[in-house]
Amino acid sequence: MKRFYREVATEAHGSAWRVTLDERPIKTAGGRALIVPSKALADALAAEWAQQGEVIDATGFVLRDMVDYAIDVVAARRSEVERAIVAFAETDTLCYRAEPDEALWEHQQQHWEPLLTTAERRWDIHFERISGIIHRPQPAATLTRLAMAVAAQDDFALAALQTLTSLAGSLVLGLAALEIEADIPRLWAAANLEEDWQAELWGRDSEAVARQLQRGVLFEAAANMVLLRERVT
Repeated sequence: MKRFYREVATEAHGSAWRVTLDERPIKTAGGRALIVPSKALADALAAEWAQQGEVIDATGFVLRDMVDYAIDVVAARRSEVERAIVAFAETDTLCYRAEPDEALWEHQQQHWEPLLTTAERRWDIHFERISGIIHRPQPAATLTRLAMAVAAQDDFALAALQTLTSLAGSLVLGLAALEIEADIPRLWAAANLEEDWQAELWGRDSEAVARQLQRGVLFEAAANMVLLRERVT
């Protein structure tokens, strides 16, 4: 599609903000008004539109896609989205370790255990650690508490959390990435620990590297969206 607008701007809409193209407010993919809670998020969305060339590249709308999802999907089907996110806690990546006599287990202990114990302290829960791939149920109280934490997020944070959690295969990492002072590179490295371990042993595949980098961009963008939607100015 060719670029069909010249000017991109943001404007206040009540206590919220929206993006305009040639003074016309944009809508979501579902046809709803695209209104966001902060000027910072609106400015970031506007930047995606402004950076487009003569031909629009749909892959350049990472934030817009997540905002659209928040407005079109999360707002309409919150309980469904919440259940899908909480399901990751049942098989959280950080809980599944190698056998204790393997070198990978030591690596997982070093990088995963501090993240898992931090989550346990924060949410007052307990996770079962599993060596191997055989599924072991997590305590019902843990899942209930995490479901409450997920339900407490607003629509925009929930859209970001779904992206973060699905990319990481871990609700623990997803929730950690929502924190204002979150170390996003560390969290993304934790999500890719096993893949990187295998790559160090057997070599890196160029396609796998490119895929990981692309997914990392999405992970960072999702975490950034949460910060932007909270920023007042």
